[in-house]
Parts: sequence; C-alpha cells; structure tokens
Amino acid sequence: MLLSTLDWTIISAYFALSLIVGLWVSRKAGKDTQSFFLAGRNMPWWLLGVSMVATTFSTDTPNLVTDLVRQNGVSGNWGWWAFLLTGMLTVFVYAKLWRRSGVLTDIEFYELRYSGKPAAFLRGFRALYLGLVFNVLVMGAVSLAAIKFGEIVLGLPGWVTLTIACSITLAYSTLGGLKAVIITDFVQFTLAMVGSIWGMFYILGLPEIGGLSNLITHTNVVDKLSLIPDLSNPNAWVPVLLVPLAVQWWASYYPGAEPGGGGYIAQRMFSAKDEKNAVGATFFFNVAHYALRPWPWILIALASLVVFPELSDIQKAFPNLPADKLGHDVAYPAMLTLLPSGLLGLVAASLIAAFMSTMSTQLNLGASYLVNDFYHRFIRPDATEKQLVRAGRLFTVVSIILGGGLGLLLTSAGQAFTLLLMIGAGTGMIYILRWFWWRINAYTEIVAMISSIIIAGYFNFGGSTLDGWQKIVIGALLTTVVWIAATYFTPPDDEETLRSFVKKVNPGGPGWTKYSDGVSTEPWPVPNGILSMVLGCTAVYGFLLGVGQLIYGHLGSGLFIIGLGTLASMGLFKVWVKSVKV
Repeated sequence: MLLSTLDWTIISAYFALSLIVGLWVSRKAGKDTQSFFLAGRNMPWWLLGVSMVATTFSTDTPNLVTDLVRQNGVSGNWGWWAFLLTGMLTVFVYAKLWRRSGVLTDIEFYELRYSGKPAAFLRGFRALYLGLVFNVLVMGAVSLAAIKFGEIVLGLPGWVTLTIACSITLAYSTLGGLKAVIITDFVQFTLAMVGSIWGMFYILGLPEIGGLSNLITHTNVVDKLSLIPDLSNPNAWVPVLLVPLAVQWWASYYPGAEPGGGGYIAQRMFSAKDEKNAVGATFFFNVAHYALRPWPWILIALASLVVFPELSDIQKAFPNLPADKLGHDVAYPAMLTLLPSGLLGLVAASLIAAFMSTMSTQLNLGASYLVNDFYHRFIRPDATEKQLVRAGRLFTVVSIILGGGLGLLLTSAGQAFTLLLMIGAGTGMIYILRWFWWRINAYTEIVAMISSIIIAGYFNFGGSTLDGWQKIVIGALLTTVVWIAATYFTPPDDEETLRSFVKKVNPGGPGWTKYSDGVSTEPWPVPNGILSMVLGCTAVYGFLLGVGQLIYGHLGSGLFIIGLGTLASMGLFKVWVKSVKV
C-alpha cells in the first residue's frame, strides 16, 4: 500500500464532504424535476462555469493527455484542443438561443423545433440512445481510468475502487440532484488545480528529472516537445492538426464539445439565472479548460518518458497490473506514486473527485433524458413531479451499474476516445445549422444518426484497414452527403411549428425570413458571433501556446504569442460589449 494514514484521511474527508452536500440539498432537490435536473434554474455563471470545467476533467483526462504526449508528442493534443472552435461558437452564438428555448433537456428541443411523429420518434430514440447507450459508453471510459488509478496508486483491485467511488457518487447524486453535483464540482475543481500544479512542481524537482531545464533537454523528451507537428511530413500533421481543425470540431459529437452546444453544457446553460449567466459560464469553461489546465498534465507526461520510457518499465514497476490494462495512459498514475505522503493523498482525492464529478453529471444528465424525454413523454405523461424524481433516482442506479460494468471490459483511454469520435461523425453540422435553416427536419437527424452508426460500425468492425483519422473524415463526409440528400427528399416541418420556434427563440438570419413575420427586433447576431469566436480562439490559443514557449525557455516567441492573445482579448472585449449594447 503506497498511501499513508494521512493520505487516506484526506481521501475520506472528501468522501464525507460529498455525502454532506448531497444530504444538505436533498430536500429541495426532490421537490420537482426543475430542482432535481436543473438546480431550480437559478445558478450563477461562475459556479456553472467551474462545474463545466470539473465535469470535463475526469480521471481519464490526464491519462488521455499522457497517452497522446508519449505516443505523438505535445502536438498530439490538437486532437482535443481543436474542440475549442465549437466551444467558442457555442459561447457567442448558441448559449443565448439555448437559454431562450426554455426546455428542460436538449432532447426536448426536438419537439420545439420539429413537428409531428418524426419529431416524437426522434425525441424518444435520442433519449434512449444518449441516456443509455452513449451515456454508458462515456461512463465506461471514465470508469476504466478509475480502475487503473486504483490498481496503481491506491493499491486496490480495480473493482474495489470502482465500487467505493461509485457508491458515494450514487448517494449524493440521487439525494441532491444537479445542485449537489454543481457544488461538489466546485470543491473538485479546487482540489484538482492545487493537486496537479503542486504535484507537477514536486515531480519536476525529483532527482531523476532534475528540474524543468533538464527535462526539456533530455534525449527521451526532445523530440516530443513541438507544439505543432512536423509540417513537412503529411503523415504527422494531417491526422494531428489538419483533421481536428478542418473536420473533427464540427463533424463529431463529443461530450462537452457538441457542435451547437448540447449535453451537460446545455444542461448547465438551462440551469443559469438568465442568458447573461449562461454565456458567461460557457466562456469561463472554454478559457479554463483549454488555457488554464493542460500544462501540469503535459509536463508530468513528459517526465514519465524519463522515469518510465517504455511500457515494460511500467510493467516492471507494477507487476500486479493486469496485462490488458497496460498502456501509455497508465504512465500518469504511475508518476503519482512518486509523490510524498500528504501530497499523494491530495492528488489522489482530486482524481477520485474528478471521477465522481464526471460520473455524477453523466448520471443526472442521462436520467433527465430517460425521465423527461422517454418515461414522462411516452410512458407516464400523467406522472406527478414526485414520481418523476423517483424515476430519475431509479434510472441513476441502473446507469451507474451499466457504466461501471463497461469500464471493467475496456482496456485503453485512447480506444474509448476514438470510438466516441467515430459514433456520430458527420452529424455535427446538423446541430449547427438547425437553428438557422428552416429546411432541416426530423428526418434529417434520423437519417444522419442511422447512417453514422452504420458507417462507424463498418469501419470499426468490418475489417477496414483505414487509419483512425481517415475513418473519421470519410465517415463524416459520407454521413453529411446522406443527410443533405435526405433533407431535400423528405417533407418540411409544418409552418405553425416553424413560426412558433422563431417567435420563442428568435434565431434571426436569412434562413428564417419566410417564417419570422417581423419577429426579429435586433440585428442577426451570427456575424458578430463568428468574429467573437475567431477572436476568442486566437486569445485562448495564444495563451496556451505562448505559455508553452515560455516553459521551453523561448522568451521572445512566448511573449510574442501571448501578446497576440492579449490583442485578440482586447478586440473580443470591444466586440462583445458592442453586441451586448445592441
């Protein structure tokens, strides 16, 4: 056992705090579905923003970053850095639209935007698909990381770690609903930032590493440092940089970075006090997620190349680790075992908290789909609020059992990441355009969803020899062609539904001229929104890459890139203030 009594005390204290929070808010949370699934729609931007960041960071996140760095270098992170584009588009275009919709879940949106039986079918099917299949897959990936963490850091069998953490997560999630999730997320974020930064400094100071300057000049690390892949080698930069920036960000439906907003990001926006708080929360999330958090993980991943240069070194250090769980992603928890008593407990508590944060969000979100968009809509439309909350708690129990069970079957964080990107590749553009083009209908989404699943299934299980990035690109293009054709070959939604949607949400733009009836009293926000998105991405990437250059000791280029980010921030501020005044 690596952990001391002090370490276990810190971990136990976090467990106790989580249960106390659940008990504290349980009375109000059980009042109705608005309270249980949306925290009463009265949350401030800063608390929601922190909750989004905390949820996006789970035990598997630093594992995934470590996997990418060890195999593809620091530039391998563009696979997820590219999702900043869709994140900023959500901030400046879609956040206010989602808040105006007034729906309980983003799946309820289907019967606001589309009409008839196709809309009802789509709502019910997506509730089951996202609430069970997709949600369980996400929780399985998160559970896999918790299993590896428990076996390496805690010295416990994976199923024991999973059972303890899932039981406490289940307790406060079922008791306190989304409000308990959001409050515990705040504690988790604080723990995670303190633990990762403190842990990074300690690891850099180890004799084996010898400080930052020795790390970045080490022979095992030098060829992994580049922030941009080798542009002279298409095999290096096309899959790592071009595909994520040109295709992946708009084509793939990935948790936390859904094109057009959706999932738990939309749920947090629905929970905000008003439009302003919804936009502020989403903006804070994107800045913190991409610019504030990655470097401690990256530096620990680079340090792991010195301490555990090969997988065989990890296997030798942890002989009890099952062979099917051995991968580059376990280098991160392996590095944590080098931390001293007390700090190890703090970092362990933060990673367990990260697991619980993501699991609790997925549980509450999945239950909201199953209750609001399937059970209440199709099975028990006359159910009382109390009965719906009880059903939500029951679905929460079932979901965590399925998600944890899947985690025991998966083997790699990268495996789960690729599978999530493949499922839904090509459907993303629909979620962007459906707000602004009246012709998109329920059949469009149904056909896109079915074709995407068939194409992903063929590529993954049909013996295809294509690389992962080729599967994503070809799958996205094929799915897009299919749904565009389906849009024109199927009947449009009825005019009453379209006019009602425009009247309530007021999306504006030429795509709704036919149905606006003079509703719009403000300029179309999309041009300013896209400009803000570009400026926001430039600012965040400027700070992210500029800090990287400073870490590498490149003072001139680092300050120059940060300067570009600062100028972009100033421009964004002016554009944003102007749009608010309008």
